[in-house]
Amino acid sequence: MPDRLPGPVIAIVGPTGVGKSRLADDLAVRLGGEIVSADSMQVYRGIDIGTAKVPPSRRRVAYHCIDLVDPGFPYSAAVYQRDARDAIDGLLEGGGMPIVAGGSGLYVRAALDEMVFPAGQVSTATRERIEALAAEIGPVELHARLAAVDPAAARLIHPNNTRRVVRALEMLEVDGMSYAAQHADFGDRRPVYDTTFIGLTMERAALYALLDDRVDRMMSEGLLGEVETLLAAGYRTALTATQAIGYKELVPVLEGETDPDSAVAAIKQATRRYAKRQLTWFRADRRVKWLDVTQTSPSEAAASALALVSSRESR
Repeated sequence: MPDRLPGPVIAIVGPTGVGKSRLADDLAVRLGGEIVSADSMQVYRGIDIGTAKVPPSRRRVAYHCIDLVDPGFPYSAAVYQRDARDAIDGLLEGGGMPIVAGGSGLYVRAALDEMVFPAGQVSTATRERIEALAAEIGPVELHARLAAVDPAAARLIHPNNTRRVVRALEMLEVDGMSYAAQHADFGDRRPVYDTTFIGLTMERAALYALLDDRVDRMMSEGLLGEVETLLAAGYRTALTATQAIGYKELVPVLEGETDPDSAVAAIKQATRRYAKRQLTWFRADRRVKWLDVTQTSPSEAAASALALVSSRESR
C-alpha cells in the first residue's frame, strides 16, 4: 500500500430512505464535488421510481454510475468497480471531490476497497449453460449440486438465491475458485482511496414509518405504470430478480395474480428487511462515523458531516 492514498473521497452510506442522496447532494454543492452512485439498481435505465433515483431536474451537480445500462444487461459489482473508479479517478485528477453515495454495500466496497473479482463477471457460455440447468432442475436441486462440490460455498448461499448459486458453480468450474474463499477475502478491508466514511442512521420506528410513507409516495408517483412499461419492453426477468424490491412484487399485480394492496404491503415489508440488512453490513465497518438523523434537518446533517470531514483532514 502506498504511503499516501489518492483522495480525499467522501462516502455516504446507510439504510435506504435515510437521506443519503440529499446529504450527498448538499455536500457536493458545498465542496465543489460530484456524486458517484453506489446503488446496484440505479445503474439501470428506466428503473427510476422504485429506486428513488434523483430526477435530472433536481440534480444540482453531476451524477456518475446512474443509467448506465438497460435492465436486461448482465451488470455486476466487477463492472461497477471499473466504472466507479473511472469516475472517482477522473474527479480527483480534475481537482474535484468524489462523493460516493449509496446503500449497496458490495458496490461501496468495490469502489473504495481493494477487491479483486474473478474473471467471468460478464455472461459466459458456462454461465448460460448453468442457468439453463437451473431452469430445468429448479433452485433446490441446483443448490444441492453446489453442496456436493463446494459445501462451504453452499452454506453461505441461500438455496433461493439462484443467481449466486449459478455464480458459485461457474467460479468453481472456470476459475477453480471457491465462492467461500472469495467471500472470506471480501471481509479484509484494504482502502484504495483516502476516504471519510459517514453513515446515516435513524431510530428504527421512525425509519420504518418513513419507508412506509415512501412506498405509498412511489405508488402515487406511478410505480405500477413504470413496471408495466418495463414489462412491455421485455424486462420481466430483470424485474423479478431477487434485488428488485418494489418491482418484483408488482409484476403479479399486472399479471392478475394478486391485488395492489397485498403487493404494497409486501414491498413495505421487503424494504424494511432490506434496511435492516444494510445497517448490519455497514455497522461491521469500523471506519464508518455515524450520524443519527432522526430529529435532524438536512442542513444540520450537512453541517455535522462537514465537521467529520474537516476533523479527518486536520489529522
